[in-house]
Amino acid sequence: MNSRSMISGFLCILLFVISCGQVYAEPVPGGNRLTYETPITSSNLSLSGVTAARNMYIQLEEYWNVDTLTLNLDYQATQLTRREESSVTLKMNGTKFYSFRPVVDEQKRQTLAVSVPKDLLVPGGNTLSIEGYILTNLPEGMCLTSEKRDNWLELYKSSYASVTYTKDNIGGSIRNFNQQFVGLDSLKGNLSALGVPSDSEPVELEAAVYALSGFAKGSHSGEDTTPMLPLDDSTFDGRENVVIVSLYNHLPVKWKQALGAANVSDKALIRLVNAGGQTALIVTSEDPSMLTKAGRLIGNQILMGQLTGPEKWVDASTNVDTPAINVSRDVTLTETGDKLTGMMHQEKSYFVSLPANRFIADSSKISLGFRYSENLDFDRSLVTILINDTPIGSKKLTKEASGQDQLTLTIPKNLEVSGNFTVTAAFDLELISAGCIDLSDQMPWAYITKDSMLQLNTQDRMDLMFNNYPNPFLRDASFNKIAVLLPEKMDSYSYLTLGNLFHLLGKYAEANTGEVTFYRNGAQSELEQHNLISIGSYKNNAWLQKNNDKLFFRYGPDGEGIQSNEKMSIDVDYGKRIGTLQMMESPYSSGYGWLAVTGASSKYDYLASELLATDSGKWKIYGDAVVTDVDGNIKPFRFKKQAEQSEQGLVAQITERGDVMGFIVAAGLTFLLVAVSFVLLIRKHRKRAGGE
Repeated sequence: MNSRSMISGFLCILLFVISCGQVYAEPVPGGNRLTYETPITSSNLSLSGVTAARNMYIQLEEYWNVDTLTLNLDYQATQLTRREESSVTLKMNGTKFYSFRPVVDEQKRQTLAVSVPKDLLVPGGNTLSIEGYILTNLPEGMCLTSEKRDNWLELYKSSYASVTYTKDNIGGSIRNFNQQFVGLDSLKGNLSALGVPSDSEPVELEAAVYALSGFAKGSHSGEDTTPMLPLDDSTFDGRENVVIVSLYNHLPVKWKQALGAANVSDKALIRLVNAGGQTALIVTSEDPSMLTKAGRLIGNQILMGQLTGPEKWVDASTNVDTPAINVSRDVTLTETGDKLTGMMHQEKSYFVSLPANRFIADSSKISLGFRYSENLDFDRSLVTILINDTPIGSKKLTKEASGQDQLTLTIPKNLEVSGNFTVTAAFDLELISAGCIDLSDQMPWAYITKDSMLQLNTQDRMDLMFNNYPNPFLRDASFNKIAVLLPEKMDSYSYLTLGNLFHLLGKYAEANTGEVTFYRNGAQSELEQHNLISIGSYKNNAWLQKNNDKLFFRYGPDGEGIQSNEKMSIDVDYGKRIGTLQMMESPYSSGYGWLAVTGASSKYDYLASELLATDSGKWKIYGDAVVTDVDGNIKPFRFKKQAEQSEQGLVAQITERGDVMGFIVAAGLTFLLVAVSFVLLIRKHRKRAGGE
């Protein structure tokens, strides 16, 4: 009886957890229509001041035929609206489609469902804008200060968008399969998986992670990953869309039959097949080098988007490499210019792409060109530049410069900006006696000119810290000489761990030309000059066992669990139920890193790897060691001493500055020319003196 009660209780808890998900796709009664629900904001948003606006983004997959999109808004208006009239306007992709006056009830939240017109929606990213206005409702003829900084409406993060849609058929197209394999609904519904043979050979894993990195880049989900599973995993056959990466001799009979006759002795084949209710993209070859090349092709999502047929052959002449990544020093913010309209606070943000391992160094500058209307209150109007929402400088607007103004700022080094970032130009456009003026969408205005630009100097992140991850495993957006040390025996958790790590690394790796190699117990000569990733426990990874003394969180002599250290007391039993991430220097070469993903069993390796599977997980950790457990506790630590940020050497600074190098070369040539002329002049006078 007790056992039955425990099982029933477990099932109830499981059903409750599943039902609490806010993002999911489910069938709609009456056909093939599906419903997908997604939050429209990850945190509560506030509207404050007379005018306020917030932008949110809703992703619609290209293969969705959208029937309806409904916004379900949870909000609460404050008592400030009791004496005043306020309104909220909704815009989709810049077009207004709904306005309402918030209901005031201090005791409870309000819920509003709004349908978005289909003709305003586009495949891909859609911008939802929520604009609020609060106006005085006092006797006619009275003028009051218009600006109020108090929050008067709160939009809660429980607000969500509900999409009903049907899916396009894959129709024998690799491109269509690629889209659906990494679609938001496919990942959330656990419909996709990448499979490799059990006891995979290193070359099969290498090809698989190259392919996985491509799928990671093609995904729009920030929370869900494409799992890597062995082909004999019990859940693999239940997946709707699968990718199989295998040497031909290791393909199961089922998939060989589905593949049909194929000569892959010196070529690789990527072919779309159907078998047992599954759609599979099979990647196979008898030649290991061709298999990895096919994996790199999938890692090039531009090429995958061009494959409209059911198969692709890869041979020695096939070019699969992505173009070289150019880290441009001069970045233009806007190609055509951007106009901002409306009084008070108005913003325009720009996304700047930078390899994840690079950070903004000394002497980087931003130059913003702009103009604005002449009817402003110039005592209170200004422009502010922000990087990742941190202000770096402001300038007061003046009537004299309204036709052509400019703000140039040096980017502070202590911002420590690395990877992609946003630049925001925020204008406060104040009007004189604004309380007596009817609000207008088009007045006042500001315009950001197309000569606005960034001058970037960047450096590699060198500190081996999770704050800087994915450094050192990427260099200029490409895998940076990675050697993966595998456990002796791999189960499903081991493959899931590997998939988690290369999902996030692959998402950052814009290029597909980097190097990843796999070893089960690599020799020192093979591992030197490599950045190392070890997976597995003390008992299941011989290489880790030999290097246990170099870990921050070490195993006991029996290897059963992780021991206490100077940072954390660990109970004997608790040490058997935790997973750790540890970032250290390679034991073989300075300047190279070692990431240990380890716990007493593969289950806890996987638990730790979840923190490095997505951006949302990565932001939870810092330092150089992390301990986590099944209860969701995450404890970061720092073991390595804090090193002061070393100033970049003079030579290094000069070589990275093209303008300075040009000046030095020109000056050097000029000096050389003067010196040669001087020598020739002396020789000429000596000859004359000798002749006389």
